[in-house]
Amino acid sequence: MRKQQIENAAYEVATQVRVVEDTIDSALAEIAELQARMLRARSASGVGVSTGHAALEQLAAALHGLVAARGGMANCHAALKDTKEFVPGLRTVSFGDGDDCPPPQALTELRIVA
Repeated sequence: MRKQQIENAAYEVATQVRVVEDTIDSALAEIAELQARMLRARSASGVGVSTGHAALEQLAAALHGLVAARGGMANCHAALKDTKEFVPGLRTVSFGDGDDCPPPQALTELRIVA
């Protein structure tokens, strides 16, 4: 019973780590899209490069912070993987085909259907 509780808790943590990693990646992609839209809007409006530059700098700072957060999550993930070795009952647990982490939920195999 206790072993199952430990395994369930570890699975919930591993799943949430994956969710946070995916969320950060999604936010990075959205910031990249926003940057592109801001640059296109400036170009389309014909205003000077300095117009809106402060906003672009702030967005770049936010991007930098998210990249740092992504690295922090990668380090957290690695530390949790190492920590597993010290938790009784988890040393031999893996999820699926030898992978220590649960698979991403959005990962599906694409097939052509006729």
